[in-house]
Amino acid sequence: MKKIISTLAIVSGLATVASADFARVEMGVGAWGQEPAGGITYQNGPATGSYTSNETKKTSAYAWMLVKHPIPVVPNLRLEYSSVEDKGSVDGTFKDFTASSVTTGSFKVDQYDVIPYYNILDNTAWITLDLGLDIKVLDSSFKAEGVNVNGVVGLSDYEDSALLAVPMGYARARVEIPATDIGIESDIKYITYSGSTLSDFRVKVDYTFDITPVVQPAIEVGYRTQSYVIETDDDKTKVDMKFSGVYAGLMLRF
Repeated sequence: MKKIISTLAIVSGLATVASADFARVEMGVGAWGQEPAGGITYQNGPATGSYTSNETKKTSAYAWMLVKHPIPVVPNLRLEYSSVEDKGSVDGTFKDFTASSVTTGSFKVDQYDVIPYYNILDNTAWITLDLGLDIKVLDSSFKAEGVNVNGVVGLSDYEDSALLAVPMGYARARVEIPATDIGIESDIKYITYSGSTLSDFRVKVDYTFDITPVVQPAIEVGYRTQSYVIETDDDKTKVDMKFSGVYAGLMLRF
């Protein structure tokens, strides 16, 4: 969290210098209280294994920044960071290990979103509409405690990690309430392919403190839900997980 805030502080220091070249810079940091649900299953003939979420609420940090410029044709840019994590129960046989009795498993996914987008409407009649492409980079790790790892004698912890970039459609809509400093905003990232679907949806309300014309602080409160429905190419592993909950944060507009 400290690294995220430090990075945004450096960017905010440069934002005023860049204001002559960029039409707008916005950024925010906050916390997302996510409630996980679902699980993972593995089946290879008679061998079956399962991971089931304990559905324990977690709170994780998030950060975002967007840069809107006046150059035609070249897309604007939005960057985001967030993460989801879960702890649950592991039982049965998987590809690389076997849990002979119910044991503890956990996983975490750090998400880095790079979103080039076009501003279709820019506060036209108080309405903003953006369309673009989200490259969502998923840095995932999984751990199962006290299991029989293939090729290892005795019980040990199994750990695995993967890095994957997923292209997703992106759309954002915003409405400014006339004669107020309140905005209502929603965005969605979505892709479905070959039996797998990944979605990320948010809706929020924010309030801008119109203190100075150069830097405008704001607060945001919203609700976010992410859904992972994934089938591997060999149809042996299936993921069906959902993370949802309220988030809140601080913003700066330049």
